[in-house]
Amino acid sequence: MLTDHGRYRFVPITRRADYDWPGGRRLAVYVAVNVEQFPFGEGMGPELNPRQPEPDIPNFTWRDWGNRVGVWRLLELLDALGVPAAALLNTAVYDHCPEVAAAFRARGDEFVGHGRTNAERQSEMSEDAERAMIAATTARIAAEEGTPPRGWMGPWVSETHRTPELLEAAGYRYVMDWAHDDQPTWLATRTGGRLLAIPYARPTNDLPMLHLARLPPAVWADILIDQIDEMLEQARRQPLVFNLSLHPYLMHAFRLRHLRRVLAHLAARTDHVWLCRPGEIAAYAETLPEGTIA
Repeated sequence: MLTDHGRYRFVPITRRADYDWPGGRRLAVYVAVNVEQFPFGEGMGPELNPRQPEPDIPNFTWRDWGNRVGVWRLLELLDALGVPAAALLNTAVYDHCPEVAAAFRARGDEFVGHGRTNAERQSEMSEDAERAMIAATTARIAAEEGTPPRGWMGPWVSETHRTPELLEAAGYRYVMDWAHDDQPTWLATRTGGRLLAIPYARPTNDLPMLHLARLPPAVWADILIDQIDEMLEQARRQPLVFNLSLHPYLMHAFRLRHLRRVLAHLAARTDHVWLCRPGEIAAYAETLPEGTIA
């Protein structure tokens, strides 16, 4: 037998209990904005430009453009169309560009724990270091926002074998690292508890599509619209979740123009689409009868 994680059991999506999202809607959609901060001249970071010896000015400044310009253009668009969002926040943002966090706060958006900085990878940490990183992230968001985050996404979407237990002990209710389903599922912890895994789609994420695959923005937007429309068809049979993952350092004008088309498409379908934040999905899932969520 192959090694198994023991976190969830195999249940085909065609053999699960049926339920609706609020208002009888069948597709829940949330927008996740990755709000990240990187140190100058050290640590990890996405290679938006071919990597150079440190200090890598092209890559650092491209990422910094996201917090100085890109996120503001994105927020303008979200405001114009009345679309809620969740900020997947590195807490270093509070020190380097606190106005960014304040803008999401003013919108009433949700803050999701996303580590201190994406210049470090959670999966490479010892147990004590990981526990300390989670505690520091949680405490900083709680101090700044008045309440601790309920959800977590690891820096670089990475975990150790003990991450769910550490998150549960720190008071987290859901995690966004696991990409095994189109519905929320419960992850078992070895301490006898559980965490809700909320879908976070990788194939349509802007970083692999726009940067790694180098897709033209018009093609990316067409893919997103096709994804939404096909999932609406599928959701007639099972309630589903789709997320739109965005990185501000990719939100240049020629891309934002096509993202505008996607968000307008979503906003016109709120009779069937529940535009929400991930914490709302988690809170609603907790109200469903035991056994409804696989």
